[in-house]
Amino acid sequence: MKILHPASVTLFLVLLAIGSQAQQPANQLSTNNKKAEKEFDAAMQAYQDRDNARAMAGIIKALEADSTFCEALILKGDLLSDAKMPSEAIEAYKKVLRSNASFSNNLYFIIGGLELYLGRYRDSEIDFAKYLEGKNVPDVKRRKSMAQLANARFGAEALEHPVPFSPVNLGDSINTRFDEYINAITTDEELLYFTRKVPRNEKKPDLKGYEEDFYATRKVDSVTWRMARNMGPPINTAGNEGALNISPDGRYLFFAGCERPDGLGSCDIYWSRKIGDSWTEPENLGPVVNSTTWDSQPCFSSDGKTLYFASKRPGGKGSSDIWKTELQADGSWTEPVNLGDSINTAFEEMAPFIHSDGQTLYFSSKGHPGMGGFDLFYSRRKPDNTWSKAINLGYPINTNSDEMVLIVNSRGDKAYISSDKFGGKGRQDIYQFPLYKEARPIPSTYFKGIVFDSETKKRLQARFELTNLGDGGTVANSVSDPVNGEFLLVLPIDKDYGLNVSKDGYLFYSDNFSLKGLHGIDKPFIKNIALKPVMVGESVVLRNIFFDTDKYILKPESMGELSKLLEFLRKNSKIKVELSGHTDNMGTPAYNIELSRNRAKAVYDYLIVNGIAAGRLSYAGYGLTRPIDSNDTEQGRANNRRTEFRIAGTL
Repeated sequence: MKILHPASVTLFLVLLAIGSQAQQPANQLSTNNKKAEKEFDAAMQAYQDRDNARAMAGIIKALEADSTFCEALILKGDLLSDAKMPSEAIEAYKKVLRSNASFSNNLYFIIGGLELYLGRYRDSEIDFAKYLEGKNVPDVKRRKSMAQLANARFGAEALEHPVPFSPVNLGDSINTRFDEYINAITTDEELLYFTRKVPRNEKKPDLKGYEEDFYATRKVDSVTWRMARNMGPPINTAGNEGALNISPDGRYLFFAGCERPDGLGSCDIYWSRKIGDSWTEPENLGPVVNSTTWDSQPCFSSDGKTLYFASKRPGGKGSSDIWKTELQADGSWTEPVNLGDSINTAFEEMAPFIHSDGQTLYFSSKGHPGMGGFDLFYSRRKPDNTWSKAINLGYPINTNSDEMVLIVNSRGDKAYISSDKFGGKGRQDIYQFPLYKEARPIPSTYFKGIVFDSETKKRLQARFELTNLGDGGTVANSVSDPVNGEFLLVLPIDKDYGLNVSKDGYLFYSDNFSLKGLHGIDKPFIKNIALKPVMVGESVVLRNIFFDTDKYILKPESMGELSKLLEFLRKNSKIKVELSGHTDNMGTPAYNIELSRNRAKAVYDYLIVNGIAAGRLSYAGYGLTRPIDSNDTEQGRANNRRTEFRIAGTL
């Protein structure tokens, strides 16, 4: 972490020290030694000329003449702080206070900041408290001091109560002697993406600076990765790219590009779509998302529409905040919304990572109580869509250095960070570690496969919609790849889901998944989906039409499926359909015929009420006469209890 030079206000601080908060009159130094005063004046001039070596030589001579010369000790502290020698700077400042405890209350503020930087939390707590006890403390510095005092108290407690943390370096195929920054890992954990920062000219590293490019690597086994490869064009360019994010379904890539010809601010967010094995030319997200300032660090949610990002745009809580925007059906983005006070503070928030559970947000902040600098936090989204109070991930995940980025795998048990604190291969390296239980998100599994034409076997691009059967809300929107038909949907566990797959010219596909303890996260759903062309005689099982046992009143969970059926019938206005009900072999044949007929009629009535002409519809109950599975198992009987529609003809 770079020292932000809390003491390097130099001349300003010295003047403050001899001004209203000092005992002696303004413009009068704390020494009567003419030689010390002369050397001090020369040192001050050298420092203003940015000649720190000459300034330090002069200060040493001034202090040789008068070792208790307060202004000279302060300037010495400033020089040591500038030289990144905070411990020595603290000693110089404290010598002033030992000589004259009331010389400058501002010194407690400076010392407290340096102690916080060094992780001396109890000392920092004492010195910030002393500063706040002083007279005429400016409001701005009072607020800053109170925040730093909270950090000092938190840091001291965190050191005494560490969280489990055992980072493992990802090895030579990923980490080098250069900087590597973690970006993303795919839902199936097969691909890992990161940024590597290398000099443009290794023989002369300072020539034209550094270049940042994206790299990707594929998993070999549970602990080994293939040699990482540069992603190349069109994603990487001769300029710098950073803060890459891959959508959970693998279809979209987002990143930040800075100082580009088509940029709207200093940094903008760009996106690219995957077609087959290639990425499209990146596009600027445009003036709704990107402002005239700084917009970066995008993260796309598993719902297929919500983008979280960091921005310095006007209207935020602090210098940078976390915002969200939503992708509309027409490809436009909604006006960004600030995530509010639970997440954002009067200071800086950065690097949002929304887990595939859609409810757990990890981010970096300087504003919430932490160890000093940027710390990593998490927050849970509540049922009313507000966010819970941010929780610090704790020590030693967080330290007195800056911790900026954390990503978590879909299962929620493993996290990845970049750090230069553990030795490693070079500077910033990428590490993985088991995430302790309290900080884990809701585990997620996934459903993947391909979509194809049932007749020609051609791979298809189709639209996927995943709904929560509990509340009817949309969990995810996605599309299969237009070239290879591949798809992937994230499924957070402990919920029941309805799935609809649709494409113009085809019957839609319906399915459901119960993940309430019935399917382990280590066993993803793998299934290929055949879509049937719209033809007379073809039928669809409406798997998300639900009734209570022995009842024929449509349950609320059926509404999503019924809306899809309405949409299909409106798009295909020339077809006629038969709605049919079916049962298992429980009960008498006559009872089952009547029950299945009434269930088909319930769907028929719903369609009539919602504007579908009666002349296009018919209904029938077949009871147990047309099973599609065995009636010897509960699962088989459940499959036989169903509602279908069949294309009966055309108008």
